Amino acid sequence: MTESRPAVEIHCDGACRGNPGPGGWGALLRSGEKIKELYGYKPHTTNNEMELTGAIEGLNALKLPSRVALHTDSSYVVKGMTEWIKGWKRNGWMTSTKQPVKNKPLWQALEAAAARHTVRWVWVKGHAGNRDNERADELANRGIDEAR
Repeated sequence: MTESRPAVEIHCDGACRGNPGPGGWGALLRSGEKIKELYGYKPHTTNNEMELTGAIEGLNALKLPSRVALHTDSSYVVKGMTEWIKGWKRNGWMTSTKQPVKNKPLWQALEAAAARHTVRWVWVKGHAGNRDNERADELANRGIDEAR
């Protein structure tokens, strides 16, 4: 029964200094009055890898199966999970142009992380004054800054 599951909002983001280059991810989790902030770093990565990692880490941080509204400014993440992944799997993880799907292990990890939850994928415009999206961006950059 999904109604009995806790409702959680996740705002996640990725950042990269150079693409590829050093990168960070951030996730802000909100359930009622509770807020949890997470962030991390990878020394050599891409922006898309960090966007995916922020979503994965946010979902994996949830202790219970939840009703999740996952907010991201990455249309790559939203479209990947809502439009493209079924075709990729059907085609043996090949794109419509018969190329291997980039970041396949991360897509598989995101799919697995989302599987125990009921997830609504929400695209938000980045750097447009959305408080929680801005905070997720700050966390992603903090991951880079603290590692340097």
